[in-house]
Amino acid sequence: MTLKQSYSAADIQAWLVSNLAELLGVETDEIDVNENLENYGLDSAQAMTLVSKLEELLGFQPSPLLLWHYPTIASLSQRLAEEIQEGVQVQDSESKPTNTPVLNLADEVVLDPTINPANASSIFIGEPKNIFLTGGTGYLGAFIIRELLQETDADIYCLVRAANSTEGKSKLQKNLEQYAIWDDNFNSRIIAIVGDLSQPLLGIPSEQFQILATNIDTIYHSAALLNYVYPYSALKAANVLGTQEVLRLACQTKVKPLHYVSSVAVFESPAYAGHLVEEQDDFSHWEGIFLGYSQTKWVAEKLVKVASERGLPVTIHRPPLISGDSQTGICNTHDFINLMTKGCLEMGSFPDVDYMLDMSPVDYVSKAVVYLSRQKESIGKAFHLQHPQPVPLSFLVDWIRSFGYQIKMLPYDEWQAELIKNASSVDNPLYTLRPFLLERWSDEQLTIPDLYLKARRPHISCQATLKALEGSSIVCPTIDSQLLMTYTAYLIQTGFLNVANVA
Repeated sequence: MTLKQSYSAADIQAWLVSNLAELLGVETDEIDVNENLENYGLDSAQAMTLVSKLEELLGFQPSPLLLWHYPTIASLSQRLAEEIQEGVQVQDSESKPTNTPVLNLADEVVLDPTINPANASSIFIGEPKNIFLTGGTGYLGAFIIRELLQETDADIYCLVRAANSTEGKSKLQKNLEQYAIWDDNFNSRIIAIVGDLSQPLLGIPSEQFQILATNIDTIYHSAALLNYVYPYSALKAANVLGTQEVLRLACQTKVKPLHYVSSVAVFESPAYAGHLVEEQDDFSHWEGIFLGYSQTKWVAEKLVKVASERGLPVTIHRPPLISGDSQTGICNTHDFINLMTKGCLEMGSFPDVDYMLDMSPVDYVSKAVVYLSRQKESIGKAFHLQHPQPVPLSFLVDWIRSFGYQIKMLPYDEWQAELIKNASSVDNPLYTLRPFLLERWSDEQLTIPDLYLKARRPHISCQATLKALEGSSIVCPTIDSQLLMTYTAYLIQTGFLNVANVA
């Protein structure tokens, strides 16, 4: 290992505070070195940005899993300083034991037997006055809040990690403001509930949890820790056990309908490759799902199904990757789609892979979730929010070429070689995506793009969902030149894309 220079724990800590603040767009005094980094809402791309910049600073690339084992800036800084002093690259050996037991996801589907709607006194029927929502500081969650405020008269109680309710409300407001969907007229109807998805009772004091169980009428559970690098064990507390605690709230005192945002990732087992998968089909196969995030979504939805079999009224909504607002173009610029597109544009080449752009605009997904959840005939059903008319990646490339840009499509191996040569700086968006694009993650030695090739994917049918939406005026926007222009205009306006830098 070659270090550019030696750094102390204090040096690394100061660097991490400064760079995390820059990444999040906040002041350095808002960063607590003893706060769990997960609580800052870092997604996979942002986490990899931090790790990649660390590599430039220290001269070696720390494992992304260090952010799990040493989840605070203070502990991570100390660990890195120790490794520097020892002159040995951090291998994160504790995350790669030599005899890793095989994870049987079916064995993980164990719902606390006390979580049973039969133990509650009544079932809520009618228009909700009080709605409990998780994921309000996320992307889709923000748009679901907007829809609920517009389509109901209910107050929205939002679970949020914060020091107090004032800070929690501020986080919720800032999140909606960044997507231009905050409305002062609805301010009083958004109530922050301080808690933590990964903790028992959602991190809510038992007395307050009981009050919520009594007063809440309906629950929307859209929160999940999204990270494509972390293993199942790192995500289980938030994504699996957190779902169990949401189910506990739904079944306590009075039965509250649960509307759960799952994912089409529950069908990532190779057993479904090439097969048509409809909304009400079983998803019993888990073998071969190797991403920790996808594994947790499979187990979590199974828990919801168990609760449904016990009598809890539920609806399940399975979105794909979610793209920007079809009207404004506003999107999450840190997501995989945008970083990948920007990096490929700067490289002047896209991989020539059989990949379908099946992302659905966030406004379509949020409107569909809220509408479908409010139909009595939806109870007990699952819905696929997959784009009904996906287009191949080549459609995007041809659209870019229509503006005169010389964009090549290279065989994946050649494109990987170009990536290694060109993405050697943290300034390149693809630099942070190298673990996704280059590393082999499974026994079959697949990269993540390999996993999403058309031949390895099931055909996700959304026909029953489209039928359920008939008469609602909710239609998924076509992926065409107009939609791509809307997205591009926003990305250029915000400075995310600089057309002058396109190869």
